Amino acid sequence: MGQQVCSGAVLKCSFGLAPGVLNVLPLSQVMTAMPDASIMDNKPMVNVMPFGMCTSLANPLVAAATAAALGVLVPMPCIPLTTAPWVPGSPTVLVGGMPALNNASKLMCMAGGVIEICVPGQVTVAVP
Repeated sequence: MGQQVCSGAVLKCSFGLAPGVLNVLPLSQVMTAMPDASIMDNKPMVNVMPFGMCTSLANPLVAAATAAALGVLVPMPCIPLTTAPWVPGSPTVLVGGMPALNNASKLMCMAGGVIEICVPGQVTVAVP
C-alpha cells in the first residue's frame, strides 16, 4: 500500500538538477498533516515547483542554449510543463472528488521529464 501525498512532498524530475516541492492548495479541505493532494494537483508553478536547472533537449531554452554553445549541453532554468494529471492515483480514495495522489504516482513533463514523488510529506496515512 502506498502513502497519501500531501503539501510539502519532495519531487524529483528525471531531467531536473535539484529536488522540487509539491504545493497543495487547501481547496478540498481534506488534510493529514498538511492539505492532501489529488491527481489534479499538477499545475506548473502553482502545485509543481521548478527543479533547479533543466537538462532536456526537448526544452526550447535548453535546445537554444546548447545550439549556441555548438552542441555542448547547457542546462537552463526549469519551468515545469505539466498538463496531464498524475497517474495512476488511488482508485478507491477520493480527495475533493478526484482520486487521491499516492507516492507511486508519476507526472509527465512536456519537456520529456518524468516527475516522481521521493518523500510523500507524511507517513501516517496509507492509500491503495
